[in-house]
Amino acid sequence: MIRALTDAPHTDKMILRYEQSKEQSAELLRIVLARMGQHDAAFNPLTYSVWFEYAAGMNLQLTQALDQLLQTRPRLTDADMRELYQAYIADVDPQAMHRIGNELQQVMATLASAAGNTGSNANQFGAQLENLAVGLQTLNDKLTTPMVLQAIESTARMRDSAQALESEVRGSQSEIQRLQSELTRVRDESLMDALTQVFNRKGFDERLASMLAQPPAQGHQHGLIMLDIDRFKLVNDTHGHVMGDRVLQAVGEVLKSFVPSGSPMSMARYGGEEFVMLVPDTTPEECLKLAELVRLRTKALKIRDRRTQAVVLTITISGGLALQQAEEDAQTLTARADAALYRSKQDGRNRITCG
Repeated sequence: MIRALTDAPHTDKMILRYEQSKEQSAELLRIVLARMGQHDAAFNPLTYSVWFEYAAGMNLQLTQALDQLLQTRPRLTDADMRELYQAYIADVDPQAMHRIGNELQQVMATLASAAGNTGSNANQFGAQLENLAVGLQTLNDKLTTPMVLQAIESTARMRDSAQALESEVRGSQSEIQRLQSELTRVRDESLMDALTQVFNRKGFDERLASMLAQPPAQGHQHGLIMLDIDRFKLVNDTHGHVMGDRVLQAVGEVLKSFVPSGSPMSMARYGGEEFVMLVPDTTPEECLKLAELVRLRTKALKIRDRRTQAVVLTITISGGLALQQAEEDAQTLTARADAALYRSKQDGRNRITCG
């Protein structure tokens, strides 16, 4: 059964959506590959998703729309697939599709192995028949020898068919591997903010759920830091939105500088000029120290004119910090950090407040 690695309600939705067995997945694979081969759309995860749900008969609206489209367009294009995907499937968590791909990969490996074994058995049987034909020829058996030669011919054709099947299956397996890589790339991109190259809101939600699912060490807590650029509207109004984007990118770089590769911490653009940092398994002192360092490093930023290198502006940020209490859920923890951030704004900005 396909399961998505998300919060419980969404997981239940995914379980209900993708509940095919391995045998059903194998049959759907055959149908989907045949369907994809009949059209002009590229063999990519998006196209596969559309045909998978169509072949499984699990998405009535998609089926109706696709059937109607096929009446006027015998060969569907990438644009057709994108429209169908966005209209009827886009809410599906890519994690679920990633798991489907993994199961399909296992099915293809099994098929390739079976085809290889068939070809090997045909070779062995063919060799035995050839030996028998030689023996019969020495006996000058005019009746039996042609029958054996005919059997050898049939065996050779069976061997060639098995080899062709094995080759075709292995080719399809390679294509699924490519689709898997593409799907992983698409999923990663769907979780990233394009402007700042930190996680977006969806990526934050997934990382937060993952962090809270793991209990911290004895004496430690999970921390969440909400950060907001002070007077950001004034930056846009005075210097324009292009400069505003540069400010957002600069703050994103500051956050990334505190999260080295392999670090359990993560950061995200929560929305607009608001950012968030997740600090798992920490102490109040360590988390507050990190938030203060981020604030100070942001305050030290100098946004320059790219032509003259003259300093155009400096910025500050305000922050709110919350550490997870026992059994506290994501929504409550986020709300406490946000309330602490609001108090920082009320108290004069450019400060960190603990919630």
